[in-house]
Amino acid sequence: MEHLSEEKAADPLTEHAQRLVRRVRAFDRRRPLVWDLLLTGFWMTAALIDYSGGGWRSIAHNLDVPGPLLLALSLGFTIPLLWRRTHPAAVLLAMVPVALVNAWTGAILQAAMLQLLVVFHIALRLPLRALCWATPLVLAQVLVTGLRHGESSASWNQQLGSQLLSLGVAALIGVTVRTRRNYTAALEDRARRLETERDQQARIAAAAERARIAREMHDIIGHNLSVITGLADGGRYAAAKSPERAAQALDAIGSTSRQALGELRRLLDVLREDAPGRPHSAELAPQPSLTDLAPLVDGVRRAGLPVRTTVHGRPDLPAGRQLAVYRVIQEALTNTLKHAGPDATADIQLRYGEGGSVTLTVTDTGRAVRSDSPGDGRGLPGMRERTALYGGTLEAGPRPHPERGWRVHLHLPEETPQ
Repeated sequence: MEHLSEEKAADPLTEHAQRLVRRVRAFDRRRPLVWDLLLTGFWMTAALIDYSGGGWRSIAHNLDVPGPLLLALSLGFTIPLLWRRTHPAAVLLAMVPVALVNAWTGAILQAAMLQLLVVFHIALRLPLRALCWATPLVLAQVLVTGLRHGESSASWNQQLGSQLLSLGVAALIGVTVRTRRNYTAALEDRARRLETERDQQARIAAAAERARIAREMHDIIGHNLSVITGLADGGRYAAAKSPERAAQALDAIGSTSRQALGELRRLLDVLREDAPGRPHSAELAPQPSLTDLAPLVDGVRRAGLPVRTTVHGRPDLPAGRQLAVYRVIQEALTNTLKHAGPDATADIQLRYGEGGSVTLTVTDTGRAVRSDSPGDGRGLPGMRERTALYGGTLEAGPRPHPERGWRVHLHLPEETPQ
């Protein structure tokens, strides 16, 4: 329990440290020169302190190195650090002559270790093959020291091994940081792409939903208004001779209008996000099925269009397929009401096959010339879109000569097993 409490107590400190690191990195990205000047100034100050305080004498092989040369060597190791991030290879090449002079004179300034910082940046920012030529350049100073100042073979080997180990650690740290940065960048890029894909999917879904609602509203409003128009025209002609028929037409207009309003209300409720206690949109959306085919046909008949229906088989279909077939029949009858003219009749041939296949043919005996071509609205395009959802085919056009009228033929194939 004490261990857990200590971990919990350390969490705020860790979060504070992470926030501080993020702020420093953000500042460095905005103003990289400030950080470069600070780091270069720090190491230059340390090198000058080592030179002026005589600390270099504790490990030097030659204590008689001139002061101006020591100052030049100290500055030669530190000033190039200002460009270590932008041009690490050039910085190392500038340091190598200084390091060789440092080794040849026997000064052995500790500022020579700053070459490891440059090696770190080479491993971090350049192709890894750059380490192949950087390593011998840094190790050359050890060879010069051994040859110039006559260390024993064991001591020379020990210095070479120590320098090689330091080089390996610096390069390994650089590669590790580089790998982590690349991994983080890949995760951020993947997150951005997923976010973009999510937004695109949301826009596609919204467009598909708008198209679905447009199709539904076209089917509801177009069909019911066509029926109401037919009933109103019939009632007007019957009013003078048969008031009872006119009253029946008005009753039919009222029931058709109420049905249309109810379907529109359920459809528009789908768009209301603030409706309290609203069930799922799929349940609110008007979903007629083939069981509603008889009321549909009766309404068209009341509007003055004789319709004959022939059904073969049993309508054992999923709700989506039933809705598609229902809407195609509804659109075909609506177009007949609007364009077929007086004395036209309609015929519906509906055949159910196995595995959910359906064949539908709707014909009429009206005028063959229609304005409901695929580019003139949402009627036929909407029927084709519904048909395409189930891999079906839809044909719409004039009946072949010598027959008169219009023909709509729908075929939905068997359902593909999931």
